[in-house]
Amino acid sequence: MLLRRERYQASASMVGRILGRLKARGVLREPPRGRIAARSRPRGRPYAVRKPKGYLITTPGDLVQLDTLDVRPLPGVVLKHFTARDVVSRWDVLGVHSRATATTATAFLDALFRRIPFPIKALQVDGGAEFEATFERACQERGIRLFVLPPRSPKLKGGVERAHRTHTEEFYEVYDGDLDRLSLALALKEWEHIYNYVRPHQALDGRTPAEYLRQCHPELASLSHML
Repeated sequence: MLLRRERYQASASMVGRILGRLKARGVLREPPRGRIAARSRPRGRPYAVRKPKGYLITTPGDLVQLDTLDVRPLPGVVLKHFTARDVVSRWDVLGVHSRATATTATAFLDALFRRIPFPIKALQVDGGAEFEATFERACQERGIRLFVLPPRSPKLKGGVERAHRTHTEEFYEVYDGDLDRLSLALALKEWEHIYNYVRPHQALDGRTPAEYLRQCHPELASLSHML
């Protein structure tokens, strides 16, 4: 899609042949697998509830899924990647921290509200301890509904799971910069911009999340100077 926008004529099969030749010559190498792992833990929740069956999701902000991912950039080093995905517009907000705690999750929540260009009505999380305590209180104080997933139900958070896969394959596995947390965080924020403004999405008919908002929900896009 990006090639067509630049007026290059290239079919998917042609691109596939080019990639195949580059792999055969050793110019393009598959990234190593197994360095990234998602996880969730069942716990009791004092504030969050199960998402009601009749809860309608039709507009950006109706439901934003939030999850964490273990990132191992170096032997013995584990960082915590945070992804928030709006399930309607596919708008993502990303972050990386040294630990996944209620404090860092609350800090990511603050970043989410600064960088998402429309109001959030509800968040959906798994049973991780980082989404309890101060995080739940912050959601309650903001008047945001908080839905918790039942244990062992990855299919119910398919949007954010798919986002994890995209950011793993298209950012972490090809990132060649410094591996300290600050450098990763800066590069991840640049990738977040590319993801929301440049990268086309098949699920959005070839549009970026920003284009989708402008075309399909202009009343929301007009709320933010970012669009």
